[in-house]
Formats: sequence, structure tokens, C-alpha cells
Amino acid sequence: MPAEETLYQDKVKAHQQKIKQVFSEMAKVVVGQSYMVNRLLIGLFTGGHILLEGVPGLAKTLTINSLSKVLRLDFQRIQFTPDLLPSDLIGTMIYNQNASRFEVKKGPIFANLILADEVNRSPAKVQSALLEAMQEKQVTIGETTYSLDLPFLVLATQNPVEHEGTYPLPEAQVDRFMMKVYIDYPKKADELEIMRRMANMSFNDTVAKVLSKEDIFAIRNEINQVQISETLEKYIIELVFATRRPAEYDLNEFADYIQFGVSPRASIALNRAAKAVAYFDERDYVLPEDIKDVAYDVMNHRIILNYEAEADNIKTKDFIEAVLRKVPIS
Repeated sequence: MPAEETLYQDKVKAHQQKIKQVFSEMAKVVVGQSYMVNRLLIGLFTGGHILLEGVPGLAKTLTINSLSKVLRLDFQRIQFTPDLLPSDLIGTMIYNQNASRFEVKKGPIFANLILADEVNRSPAKVQSALLEAMQEKQVTIGETTYSLDLPFLVLATQNPVEHEGTYPLPEAQVDRFMMKVYIDYPKKADELEIMRRMANMSFNDTVAKVLSKEDIFAIRNEINQVQISETLEKYIIELVFATRRPAEYDLNEFADYIQFGVSPRASIALNRAAKAVAYFDERDYVLPEDIKDVAYDVMNHRIILNYEAEADNIKTKDFIEAVLRKVPIS
């Protein structure tokens, strides 16, 4: 093996060990949420935003805040409310009386990790401002466009319990989230540990800094080098088309329930996320199991069921599971 290749492999192994350290550091503060941490890291290392859905009190904010400390990234939490304005998000022009001129006051969007808490509580204008930041990695204040500091990741939360006073997110915005991750209640043993930790008012929630921005960009490049065979690339396309034309894939029982299948962004997200899963597992090639591992989180928010599906209690999860069973790897 050439010296350059050996050096590269050593760097890869060092970064993979650091990722394991990230999980260890997170476990010092957050109990039983390794799945959520895994998905957040996949989003960070592949440039995809994450939508989290779960009832209050499941440590979503604590997890993201702790992750920003472990990764040495700037963090901002934005509480979305019905009276939030775009300027509260991106910033505005203010008049400096001493200098007799307008100056830009940048908003909280200028950070690396953005927690958009209860993102569906704000109206369309705020969603539009957030959408530009998510897609273009830039914001416009007045007549000037400002680039955001990279890496830039939006981690948005939705509360599935309360729908009063909420604004359904536009499909175009939902589609721009790489994955939608459902956060469930902790197991009994985990909740016992959570109670013991948090009931202790002297509990220390400090974590060590493990990765730098340079490490993150290096890991992103290493994940990009993970190989995916042409067979698995075609498998991803077949999965995507099965959500659009279920009858052609022997999924007739779901054919009348699907209003829209997943968009081309799902193909890209499946490819990138599967590479990240392989990389975390210390492989330089993708397996079919890697694609199946991320398929639900990538597809669940992109499939739109019709009213008949709701009436017949058909769930998106059931459809995705059927797609994974029926679609063969040729």
C-alpha cells in the first residue's frame, strides 16, 4: 500500500475513533438518545437538515446544545412563536444616530447549529426566511446577501400533541429536511437513570470538546469517498419509484392511498445517509442494510397519503416497510 494511502487510512481511523468519543461524551449528559445523536451526526456530516418530532421533555434541546459543545460549534436556539418576524430570525437594519447611517444587526440564524424549536408555530414569512437559509446557506437583509458560516445545520422540532395555533409546514420546506426523526419515550431503565441524574441538583453536564470544524469537513470528505456499487445505486432508484408507482411493484394494496411519492431529494439523501452509516460502521463500502437503516427517516415525511388512507388507518410506516420487503436488489 502506498504511503499516501496508508496516511489517509490512518486519518480515517482516527476520525472514526473520534466519532465514538462523541457518542461517549453525549452519553455523559443525555441518556438513551444515541439514535437521535446518530441521525444528527449523519445530517451534520452530509450537509442535511433534520426535523425532530416528539412530545416535550425528551431532551431534544439538551441533546443539540450538548452536541454543539462536543463539536465546538456556535449554537443558537430560536423559539418559534406566532408573532415571530423574519427580522427576529435573520436580523435587520438599524439606524446608528452617532454615525448617521443604517447598520446591519445580524440575527440568531448566524450560527453553525440552529435549533428551530416548534418550527410550525410561525407564519409563512418566517418559514420563507428560514427556507432561504436552509437551501442557499445565505440570508438577505435589506439589499445585501450574507453567506452563513459553514457548517450550517438546522435542527427543527415539532410538537405532535398540540395543533392549535400551528401552521403546517409547506411541502417544499419539509422536503428540504434530509430526515424526519421521531423521538419516542425512553425505556424504563433509561428513565430511571434520567431521574437520578436530573434530580441531583449538583449534576455536572459539562462535556469534552472532541471535534473541530476542520475535523467535520475532513470527515465529510471521507464519507464522500465511501463506495456504493451501481447495483445499490439502482436499488435506491427502485425504492424511490416504488413510492410513486406502487402498483408496478406488486404493492396494489397501497396504490389507492398514495397521493405523492418521494421527491428526487430522497434519492440523494438515501445515498449520502447510507454512506455515513457505512463510515460510522468503519467500512468504506455501502451494504443494502445501510440503505434500509435510513430509509424510514428519509422517506417518511416525503410520502403524502390521501384522505382514504387516513380513513382506513393506513400509516406511512406500513407503506415504507412494504416497499422494503417487495423491492428486490437486482
